[in-house]
Amino acid sequence: MHLRGLSSKLISMAPATAFLLPLLSSVILLLAVVAVRASPPGPVVTCRSGNSNCTVTNAYGAFPDRSTCLVASVAYPGTEQELLAAVSAAAAKGQHMKALSAYSHSIPKLSCPGGPAGRGLVISTVRLNRTVSSDPARFRMTFEGGIKLRELLDAAASRGMALPHSPYWEGVTLGGLLSTGSHGSSAFGKGSAVHEYVVGMRLVVPTAEPVADTGYYAKVVSLGEDDRDLLAAKVSLGVLGVISQVTLQLEPMFKRSVTNRVVPDVAFENSISSFAATTPYGDIIWYPSQAVVVYRDDFKLPVSTPGTGVNDFIGFRAQPTLVITSTRAAEKLAEENEDTNGKCVLSKLNVNTLLSLGMGFKNSAGGVIGFTGYPVIGNQSDIQSAGSCLRSREDGLLSACAWDPRFRGLFYHQTTVSVPLVNATAFIADVKRIRDASPTGALCGIELNLGFFMRFVRASSAYLGKTADSVDIDITYYRPRNDPRRGRLHEDVLEEIEQLALFKYGALPHWGKNRHVGFVGVKEKLGEKVEEFVKVMEKYDGQGLFSSEWTDALLGLRGREVLVEADGCALEGLCICSADKHCAPDQGYRCRPGRVYQESRVCRKIEDAGAGLIQSA
Repeated sequence: MHLRGLSSKLISMAPATAFLLPLLSSVILLLAVVAVRASPPGPVVTCRSGNSNCTVTNAYGAFPDRSTCLVASVAYPGTEQELLAAVSAAAAKGQHMKALSAYSHSIPKLSCPGGPAGRGLVISTVRLNRTVSSDPARFRMTFEGGIKLRELLDAAASRGMALPHSPYWEGVTLGGLLSTGSHGSSAFGKGSAVHEYVVGMRLVVPTAEPVADTGYYAKVVSLGEDDRDLLAAKVSLGVLGVISQVTLQLEPMFKRSVTNRVVPDVAFENSISSFAATTPYGDIIWYPSQAVVVYRDDFKLPVSTPGTGVNDFIGFRAQPTLVITSTRAAEKLAEENEDTNGKCVLSKLNVNTLLSLGMGFKNSAGGVIGFTGYPVIGNQSDIQSAGSCLRSREDGLLSACAWDPRFRGLFYHQTTVSVPLVNATAFIADVKRIRDASPTGALCGIELNLGFFMRFVRASSAYLGKTADSVDIDITYYRPRNDPRRGRLHEDVLEEIEQLALFKYGALPHWGKNRHVGFVGVKEKLGEKVEEFVKVMEKYDGQGLFSSEWTDALLGLRGREVLVEADGCALEGLCICSADKHCAPDQGYRCRPGRVYQESRVCRKIEDAGAGLIQSA
């Protein structure tokens, strides 16, 4: 690791944080190189009586508004016929319902049914996880909607085929990733969104009256690649019904060559579009406080090219829970002590470790460390996605995925927005101005979680897909676990950047990520495409049984809105502050204009409470 100079910086850190650094400098390296077993994630639905009287959550154990989702029951169909029966039984009595994937990795409240609390039904797709058929001549395969991404990739690979693109995290299901428009990184061809490779789909949808030949209050809808309703179904937020089966257009297996290249961030914004145009699978990580950029040079090679490399990204490996709780404790202490320098030292340690170990890429699957240098060359199925923390045997929570809510590990907000590629240069230039106008190190916190993580996605014909070729930017950052009313260190800087992207540059949100603020104005940004989507939604679920208060708010239906105004609402992104009471004035956090994007309104901790005062209503 490149740790030269870190020890001298410990002197200026807050004592409590500095005390933990000697431990962390050892354990962060340890978790990266030592193979551990892991406890697979726990269930996202728990019931007090059999499959009844249940609570639904997500993989992180908390929705953005921290509300609890109560449902009457959960169903576990194992066949399309059982799925049809489950939807019919609920539809017959007007019961609201939602499909629920195995791990439920969406951050927003997409998995909670609408209607009165505690009366809805969730339909788990955990048993709908099989390969249905294969057509090698046309390089097509059909899968059930509940199949996990890793199972899908391996099934295709065993037949000499590859999914052209996928999310980087393999702990998602086919139905779930399609419903939220999930993607990898590419501005080539059809782009990196998985839904661009859907050529057929079977949905189970409710009916208002019993179907004549079955008596069911549900039916199976089969959509082909030329059916315009597929433009709604392949990115649907789960409001059309339950995805039973999906047919994907694959391609012959190929290999990829990956090299991570680190350069200073001077004028890098001018290269974003050209990099996207010349690098088929490339991505960019920007660490703004450290003023460096990591370009992932990632190219397609013939399958005959030597190389057995794999992607075992360090952040998705099984990690000792003691290590993760210690890391979280150090970050929490830095927050509480307002120790910006402490966060900066932690982030440099983290970044240097990742770079030294190839970001988790391995030149071969065997061995302890596995990374011996670039390029890393391997099959598409082994490079495109990672998530080994899901695939280990139970060890009693000695180790787990780092965000597992069963122990006090990572807990974070995530802002993920797609900025039109034509605006990328200007957006990054404005972010640099915000960085330079803010306190030194104000953005160190996000560098514990890949900084500005940029991937590329193409404009889509899907009604809820991207409206323009875009750079998709993930920003992950600290969230207080126990107190939603607690201000965060330099939170105003991230709030200004968030609003800059959304409002000045017209960014679209990722449907499966983001705080409530991320979805402001999304209906207007999508324009007529929302109207076309709603027409299809009403065609297949005219009663709105698969809709909820949250999806209605996203689509601008039934008078619902995404923002929630209350004291302290801006601290967790439930609103944009317009008065001090929306922040935490008792802690010194008050509503102020942004430093650069002055149209923004942010919660800034200030000493002089009267400076630039925005009066509470």
